[in-house]
Amino acid sequence: MKKYGFGVDIGGTTCKLGLFETTGTLLEKWEITTDTKDNGKNILSDIAKSLDEKMKEQIIPKEDIEGIGIGLPGPVRRDGVVPVCVNLGWKNVNVAREMEELMGGIKVKAANDANVAALGEMWQGGGRGCKSLVMVTLGTGVGCGIIIDGEIVPGSNGAGGEIGHITVNHHETVPCNCGRKGCLEQYASATGIVRIAREHLAKGHESSLLDEIGEISAKAVFDVYKDGDETAAAIVEEFAYVLGNALSNLACVLDPEVFVIGGGVSKAGKPLLDAVEKHYRKAAFSSCDSIRFALASLGNDAGMYGCVRLILE
Repeated sequence: MKKYGFGVDIGGTTCKLGLFETTGTLLEKWEITTDTKDNGKNILSDIAKSLDEKMKEQIIPKEDIEGIGIGLPGPVRRDGVVPVCVNLGWKNVNVAREMEELMGGIKVKAANDANVAALGEMWQGGGRGCKSLVMVTLGTGVGCGIIIDGEIVPGSNGAGGEIGHITVNHHETVPCNCGRKGCLEQYASATGIVRIAREHLAKGHESSLLDEIGEISAKAVFDVYKDGDETAAAIVEEFAYVLGNALSNLACVLDPEVFVIGGGVSKAGKPLLDAVEKHYRKAAFSSCDSIRFALASLGNDAGMYGCVRLILE
């Protein structure tokens, strides 16, 4: 095993880059702008230039680099091809091959950003010590990365883990951003929690601290929930019921060792975890009842960690 590796987490606005020791130590991290002009044709060359500069700055020869792992905001096939990535403007881009050419033959592997974040949490984060986990990211949407026996499960089209679009309510009348109705992320994302809150506040309810807040947010709901507010408790219960039941169904298929909960909403901490786990335990198949719940611990660096872990396989 060579001493160093690079983790590159490409987002629609910035690319997060990290220089790691292959033991798992993050030595340095920095960002560059994601240039999405002209269908993102300069993104990979910009990254290659930045990595080359870092190698020169740190006096690291190419022979000491184990590889470069890349996380992308879209589906990635096992051969490193991105069929489509709307946020970057890409269609049918062979990321691994093109980046290897730009970096003079250094090994490159690419995967979906949610999957590499899960891999990172398994390696050095909330799922450390486990080989099979499901990481659920609760943000603007609901993302998911699946690791079974230490391997990412991308699916045949790179869409493995898109649990945000599991149908959880067949009676929903409002469409999800995907165009379908009743998707999990309509209830379990940050925007979903706000939606549930507005519905509760529009109905008759006991006086609530949320009535005094101008702009409702998921954070505000959980802050008030921690203070014992009854309306906030009802909102959290609805959110946790939907997510806990969805995860109980997922467990029957994947049977992971642990569910790792991350994303912006997870900053609510243990109260969120406890609420979801309570409903999971009520619904779980008996053989899946021992699955643990844990909070993600690597934050925005999880993807970079996972990218490096990717190249060690």
